[in-house]
Amino acid sequence: MTDLASPAHVAQAGNVPTGETKWIRSAADVSGLVNNSNESRSNARIVIAIALGGVFLDAYDLGALAFGIKDVTREFQLTPAGTGMVASAITFGAIVGALIGGYLTDKIGRYRVFMADMFFFVVAALACAFAPNEYVLAGARFVMGLGVGIDLPVAMAFLAEFSKLRGQGNKAASVAMWCPTWYAAISISYLLVLLLYAVLPESHTDWLWRLILGFGAVPALLIIAIRSRYMSESPIWAANQGNLTGAAEILRNSYNINAQVADDADLTPQKAVRKASWRNYGALLQGVYRRRTILATVTSIASSFAYNAVAFGLPVIISSFFAQSMLTTILVSLALNLLFAFVGGLLAVRLVPRLGAWKMSVAGYACQCVALLGLALIGRPEGGEQAAVAIAMLALFLFGQGFGPGSHTMTFASLSYPASLRGVGVGFNQTLMRGSSTVSLFTFPLLVAAFGTGVFWVIFLAPLIGLLALLAIRWEPSGYDVDAEDFQ
Repeated sequence: MTDLASPAHVAQAGNVPTGETKWIRSAADVSGLVNNSNESRSNARIVIAIALGGVFLDAYDLGALAFGIKDVTREFQLTPAGTGMVASAITFGAIVGALIGGYLTDKIGRYRVFMADMFFFVVAALACAFAPNEYVLAGARFVMGLGVGIDLPVAMAFLAEFSKLRGQGNKAASVAMWCPTWYAAISISYLLVLLLYAVLPESHTDWLWRLILGFGAVPALLIIAIRSRYMSESPIWAANQGNLTGAAEILRNSYNINAQVADDADLTPQKAVRKASWRNYGALLQGVYRRRTILATVTSIASSFAYNAVAFGLPVIISSFFAQSMLTTILVSLALNLLFAFVGGLLAVRLVPRLGAWKMSVAGYACQCVALLGLALIGRPEGGEQAAVAIAMLALFLFGQGFGPGSHTMTFASLSYPASLRGVGVGFNQTLMRGSSTVSLFTFPLLVAAFGTGVFWVIFLAPLIGLLALLAIRWEPSGYDVDAEDFQ
């Protein structure tokens, strides 16, 4: 049995609890304490914040390259296929990383995977900055994608397993925090582009994409340093391995719960808990999990395809609406992300404990359908009035994304499965979602070239499919104790 109670796996920055002793005798007791505790969560809040680091870097890279791809294309004299290769390389890496990361998250624990994956970001960011050609750049972005893919399953497991079940700040709200984190990172990348655009001499503007991609190594190094101090193994995963002693220490340090192992506690792994195995991917399509997996997968693919087409193409879309400068394009893109996508994500975190992920996802997809229909009907705006309506439709799309599927597709993916299946569940979801992202990033330039603004009719199909899937499968993960399914 792994020694999960070692200092390497239990954060050392928490307070010593002095409250009533909570005796634990089984993994189910540990899960119940995490889900229902009203104690101050101490390091648990820090763990949740740190868990979002990989999400931040993933979004930062997308936003950075959205503005740099034209310069990359010009510097390396890329064909459309070459441009698609560079743009989509990160998602190819994430497809591989998600499959591997999902399995490792359940096999060797959340902590080990979490501490290792951030090194991919550091190496890849520096390699991007100094890439001599498009092949090295694409290879570096593939490596970054491996880090992204490995990070997401373990990050979602941490968010779910360090949060309580109901009330403000519940599991669904914690998982939904990935969405405003994403938009904050996108906005920061836009701000950095704006800063560099303002200070770089005109003769060195070709450095812009290298500087902004290379800068990703800085937050990655900071995250590594912070994780080494504050991160703990998941108490639920530790308990499921039969290590109640390690789980109790994590509860004391991260939750301020005075948890102690009872003398008559069962210290063997729970018989009902599945052993980590590649075969667990097949379990996602069996029994009660089949409907949940279908819903989580369809909504994730639909959301990813539509969002990546609009978000990655946002600078291009805006510049096609207006004959404006690069500065105007940056400012409008920044404003739309902050005022609508980011705000929508914050509202999702706040409201999901009360409204539920299903209702909010339906509302979000409905907003996106209306927005894309409006953009398709307007086409290329003629005059200021139509242009204003078109920008309003983009704003509605981004708000719907943040409020609905952008936040809650991860909720469905993370909270549809108990701890024994959570890693592979999120890994499977991310593999297919990243496949959708790859298709979207690779085909968007081709679709724009072929259809112009008529591309919005094609993108409209994605939220429509997501909406129909939600109406067909009414599954609400928020407030449901899915971890208890490991002990039934």
